[in-house]
Order: sequence, then structure tokens, then C-alpha cells
Amino acid sequence: MFPSSHYHVYSLPAELLDTLTPRNLASTSQPTRPKSPEPFVAAASNGPRTCNICQGAAFVALDEQRTHFRSDWHRYNVKTRLAGGKSVTESAFSQLVEALEDSLSGSESSSDEDDSSDTDAVNNLVNKTNRKARSPSPDDDRARTAPQTAVTWFHSPPSTQIGVYKALYSDPKDASNYLSGLQHMQHTSGEEGRTWAMFMVAGGHFAGAIVRVSRPDEDEDELGKKKKKTQKPKPDTEVLRHKTFHRYTTRRKQGGGQSTNDNAKGNAKSAGAQLRRYGEQSLRDDIRNLLVEWSEEIGTCERIWIRASGSNRKIFMGYDDAIISKGDDRLRTFPFPTRRPTQSELARCLLELTRVKVTHFTEEALREQDEAYLQSLPKPKPIPAAPAPEAEKPKPVKLSREEELLREKWSRLLEMVAKGRLDPLKAFWEREGPSIGSIDVRIPDWAGERGATLLQVAAQAGHEGITQWILEEARADPTIPVPNPKLEDLDEADDGGNQSDASDTPKTLARGARRTAYDLARTKGVRDVFRRCAAAHPDWWDWLGAARVPSALSQQMEQEQEEKKKGRRKGLKDRVKEREAREREKEKDMPPPVPVPEAPRRSIPQSDSASRRLGGASGAGEGVAGLTPEMRAKVERERRARAAEARMKALGS
Repeated sequence: MFPSSHYHVYSLPAELLDTLTPRNLASTSQPTRPKSPEPFVAAASNGPRTCNICQGAAFVALDEQRTHFRSDWHRYNVKTRLAGGKSVTESAFSQLVEALEDSLSGSESSSDEDDSSDTDAVNNLVNKTNRKARSPSPDDDRARTAPQTAVTWFHSPPSTQIGVYKALYSDPKDASNYLSGLQHMQHTSGEEGRTWAMFMVAGGHFAGAIVRVSRPDEDEDELGKKKKKTQKPKPDTEVLRHKTFHRYTTRRKQGGGQSTNDNAKGNAKSAGAQLRRYGEQSLRDDIRNLLVEWSEEIGTCERIWIRASGSNRKIFMGYDDAIISKGDDRLRTFPFPTRRPTQSELARCLLELTRVKVTHFTEEALREQDEAYLQSLPKPKPIPAAPAPEAEKPKPVKLSREEELLREKWSRLLEMVAKGRLDPLKAFWEREGPSIGSIDVRIPDWAGERGATLLQVAAQAGHEGITQWILEEARADPTIPVPNPKLEDLDEADDGGNQSDASDTPKTLARGARRTAYDLARTKGVRDVFRRCAAAHPDWWDWLGAARVPSALSQQMEQEQEEKKKGRRKGLKDRVKEREAREREKEKDMPPPVPVPEAPRRSIPQSDSASRRLGGASGAGEGVAGLTPEMRAKVERERRARAAEARMKALGS
């Protein structure tokens, strides 16, 4: 484990850098407990001695086997198998040795120094192999969708983690170059060291500084050469230039600058508003003059840190001859909350940016933290299934002028038929009939009528006059069937309360038969119109067959029906008169009722003393009759009070 001192981001120990691996916010590592090594089946050989760890190693003599056990190849395979890996062949091991920066010494030396150097080389090779095999991040959808943080973490086995702000890198979004970028920071400081420019402005307060965050390369070389003469090394961070000032720009306890308030509510005309406007102008001029004064230092800075709001950010850039351009790659914002701009706050932010965050967790503790973090993340919402495409609504057909006129005529014609307006219908048909067609022309589908002809519409509406005119004068065809057979059930349901037991009621349809205009008639008067027309003009249509008229109705038949009705009414009146006469005769035969004499009421004489009693002449008992118990008690109290008053008056006299 490395010492837990505070590391500087630009001067990390070399032994720590060599063991670092990138680690995401929710990364997992390989289990610390090694897997049990799989048994290796040695290749067949003629020699009696073989190595069960190294692949294809066979020996004839015992000395050769002992020499193999002391070789780097055998010791590397043993450590790799104990760590849960797989052993490699001798040729593959040779390639790993060539790729390793530190060359391995010969394995035949038996001195202690050689053994220790060989052991270090083998350990370095094993650690390098484990770092390459270690998974930097979990294969989990929630880990990939975890919220991004401002710090990137690195892990150094067995239990050291360091965190560096992503804003320090030249490309903060390229996570693949974080480790190489951190290693590059340790070697490229320049002749004068690495410098930053830091600026803060808020609430009329300004703080700025030019700081050196790493020692120059020359100083590091001189420290290495001059070992005899001890010199005090320069600190890692040094403030080269700094400046702070304050102007009155914000009203106390109100917040926001005066220019922001003017843009929202209009220019205020108070004296304080004038002072704040002057303070904003002075602050802007002072900051820009300071940038001009520090222009050379700013030009050589590696990073430019600015903390400013949207309106205050215009002070630093976006004007003519600006020292800092908007698209400068060096621009950064502070990736953590800051306080009022002061010199001490700049020092705190500098320390926060350059000091590496260090933690010490074992791999098991890190794995537990990762699992707990992944469990705390909200589960991704299921992607809703794409809704089925809605059926395209038919676009309204654009009608021509002639079609619009024809539709208007049909609408007026159907309205007159449905409302029973006979005289306007006759005049309209004489004028517009030839343009519409014959009286039996089919009604257009867009009208939405149940009937197919005007006769069917009139019969269903129940207008006798219009039905008779269409049948006799217009000579409409009553045998045309109703177009939709489904309407039969609807009409039967509607006519359930209008059907009668008369012989002219439409008969029940046979299965598969079609209804006609007569079947649509709901009243007896409309049905009689069809029957009269059938009797008057029997040769016009097939009335009793295709038209479904049950029978013809002539004038003679109507007279006979009327005489039958008169006879029934006369017989009914005669029966009523006979019943009334019988009731009168019964009343005459009955004896007169005997009158019952009433009992005389006894009169109770009233005395003068009784008339003077409380409650009236009939006494106190009859005076409270019919009252509730509460009212009786109240009357009794009043009676006693009056009696007491009378006694007191008698005693006084």
C-alpha cells in the first residue's frame, strides 16, 4: 500500500503511476480469491520427468528439472496459475519478456542479488499481465447509463484509489486517454513550469491570479545533478500575480445586478440605481484593463479558469480586441461550488484542483460499493411499444359547383318530405323535378336516409297527404324494396308500440324477403292511403304481391266499416242507459233510512265562585285539557302565582 499523503496531480510517484488502471464511477474488479487452477494434462514425452505447470516441459535428467524450477518461465507460470490465470508456453513467455521494459536476468545465477532482481522482474511481468486482464468497468447497462461525475478514478492494487478532475485534461470527454494523459502530465512542464489563469466575479467582487502549478523541467534536472549541495526545492504551486477589488453593483439583500433588473423591469431612476450602474461599468473596465496588463502571462497559460454568470461572462470575452476568445480550448469552469470571489477562495480552488483525492478500499469493499450503487440507480424505463399507425381518415372530397347545387336541392326536398310541407313540395317538384330525375330516383347515400325513395321516406314519416300525392299524382312505384335488410329489425323495434290488430297491419316477413314502402308505414292512416290507391288504380302496380299491400280499400268498404262502428257505438250507449235505469229502480225499491235522535246535552250550572277560578268557568281541570305536560306545569305555576298575589292583596286591605 502506498503512503496516504496528499499527492500533487503533476508530481505523482512513478511506482504509483505504473500500477494505475482506469476505474469508472461504478466499476468492478476481478475477484481477489483466485480460482482453483485447472489441471493441466502434460503432453506425451519419452522422458520420465515432466512439469505439470509449464506446457510441454519434459526432462531426461534430474538436474534439468531442477534448473527448470529455478527459471523465470516456471516461476511466472506458477504465480499466474495462483492468480487464476493460465500458463503460457516458452515461446509466448519469450515474447512477454521482450515487451517488458526491464530485461530479465539469466536464471542460472544463484547469487542473492540475482535472485532478488529476477524476482522483481517476474513480479513486474505478472502485475502487468493482471492489469491488462482486469476489466475496467462492469458490463452492465445501468453502469453505462450512470450519471457522469467531474472526477475520474484510478485504481492501484491492492487498496489505493486516486481521483483527478476531468477538467484538467486537454479533452475531458475522451475517457480512453485518461491514464495516458495523467502520465503525460508528469513529464511536460516546460522551461517555466505549467501556469494557470484563474478568475472569479460575482456580486461586484472580483478575484484573479496567475499561478504556477508545476515546477519547471530545469529545476528537476538540477535537483537530480546537484546532490552534494542541498537546495530548498520550489513548491509545486506558486502564485505569480494576483488582484482583487470590489464595486457596488448589487442592492443589498436583493440579488442580481442592476443591468439584469433594468432588462427585466426597465431602467430605474433612483440614485442607488445610478450608483450601481456606474459600479458595473467601473468593474467591467477594471477587469478588462487587468486582462490587458496580464495578456502575456495569459497567453502562456495552459488552463484558464473562469467563474462568472451569463452576463458577467461577457466581461472576459465577446468584445473587440478581447484577450480571451470564446472558442479557446483552454477555457474551463470550476467543477465544484465556489464561494465569494476572494484571494483565499482562489487558493482553496487551486488546492482542490491540484490535490489528488486518495481513498483506500480493498477490491471486495469496492465491489460491495459498486453493487450497492448499481442497486440504488433507477431501473431504466421500458421502451414503450410503438403505437399502431392510425388509419388515415378519408379526405373530404372537394365538390364541384354542380354537385354542391344538386346536394342542396336534395337536402331541401328531403326536409319538405320529412316535415310534411305538401304545397312547397309540389311547387319545388314542378320547378326542380326534371333536374333531379324521376319520382322513383334513388336517394344518394350521403343523405343517410333509411328509405331508398321519396315514397318510403314519406311513409316512414307518417304524412298521409304527401304519401297520397306521391302515389296518385307523381305515380311513385310502391314495389321498390327497402335497400338495407338490417333496417327491418330497427323498424320492428320502433314500431312495437304502434302496431295494431287490424287486418291492414304488415305481415311478418319471411326469411330473406325484402320490405317495401307499405311495411315502413307506422300509422293506420298511411296504410289506408296505400289500400285506397290499390282499390282506385288496381292496374298500376302489383299491389297485393310485390307492394305487400294486404287488401284494397274501396269507398263501399269504408262505408260498411263506418256503419259497423256506428252500430257498435249505438249498442254501447244503449247498454249504458239500461244499466243506469236498473240502478234507479233498485234505489226506489229500497226503504227510506230511519233517523237516529241525538241525545240531549246536559248543561252544568255555573256559580259565581266557579267563574272566578283560574282557567275559566269549567274549572282548572278542563282548562288544561289537551295540553302537554310542560304547558300544564306552566299554567299551574301561573295559577298559583295569581292566587298568591290575591292573598297578599287581601291581607294588605
